[in-house]
Amino acid sequence: MTDNVGPLPGLEAVAQAIGAVHQLRSSVSRVFGSLRSGIRAGPEKTFITEFQENLQAVNRDFSDLERLATHVGRPSESHPLHNSGLLSLDPVQDKTPIYSQLLQAYKWSNKLQWHANLVCSLLNQQSLKRSSAQTVVSAKRRVKVQPTSLTVPAQYVDEVIARMDRLFTDMSVSLSRPGGTSVIVVVTLGKVLRAVVVLRTLIIERVLVRAFHELAHTEEGALDLWTKSQYQVFQKVTDHATAASLHYQLPQMPEVVVRSFMINSEDKHLFKT
Repeated sequence: MTDNVGPLPGLEAVAQAIGAVHQLRSSVSRVFGSLRSGIRAGPEKTFITEFQENLQAVNRDFSDLERLATHVGRPSESHPLHNSGLLSLDPVQDKTPIYSQLLQAYKWSNKLQWHANLVCSLLNQQSLKRSSAQTVVSAKRRVKVQPTSLTVPAQYVDEVIARMDRLFTDMSVSLSRPGGTSVIVVVTLGKVLRAVVVLRTLIIERVLVRAFHELAHTEEGALDLWTKSQYQVFQKVTDHATAASLHYQLPQMPEVVVRSFMINSEDKHLFKT
C-alpha cells in the first residue's frame, strides 16, 4: 500500500499503479476466501472481525489505486487528425471532449462512405431498375430525359402485346381498354390460372393472379381488378409477380420492361403453379 503519493514520473507512476492493482486483487481474494470458509474455521465473532478487516483493506487499496491513477497520463489517441490532434492535449477533456467526438464522427463518416460504395456497386450490377444509369456529364450539357413510356401510342402498345401473345404459345394473352389510356392484359394459362396485368401505356401498375375457375368479373360485368384469390398459393404467386413488376422498371425502354417481365415470369414459373 502507498501512504503518501507525490508527483511521480510517468513510468514510475504506471509501475506503482500496477502494484496497487495487484494489491487490490489480493485484498479482494482474501475477502472471498473468508466468505468461502465461513464460520466453520472458527467462532462467529472471529469471522466477523476478520471479514471487517479484509473489507477495510480492500477500501484502503482501492483509495490508493485512485490516488495513483491521477498521476498516470491519459493514453494518446491512435488516430490523430493532423492539427486537430492538438485537441487531445486539452487538460479538461472531461468537460470539453471535442477531440473524442471528432474521432467518433470521423470513424462514422468512413463507415458511411464504405457502405455507400458497397450499395453503389450492388446497384450498378442491376441492368433493369427504376432509375436508369446516366453517364456523368457537366451541368451545362446535362439534358433531362423525358420518360417515353407515358407517351406511347395505343397502336404501339397493341403491337407489343400481340408479339407477347405470339412469343408464348402455352399462354393466351388478351387486351382491353375499359377507359382512358389504361390497358388491361389478361394472361390465361390453360385451365390453371388467370393473371390480370394493369398497364398505364407500358408501365406495369398492378398484377393479380387468380385460379382459372374463380370469378373474373364483378356483378356489373366489369373485370374485377381488386378481389384477391381465395387460395393462398395464388396469393403467393401474386406477391411474387408484383415484386417482379417493381423490379423491372425502365421508363426509357418500356417494351424491354414488359418483355423482361413476361420472360422472367415464365422462366421462374411465376405464372406456373
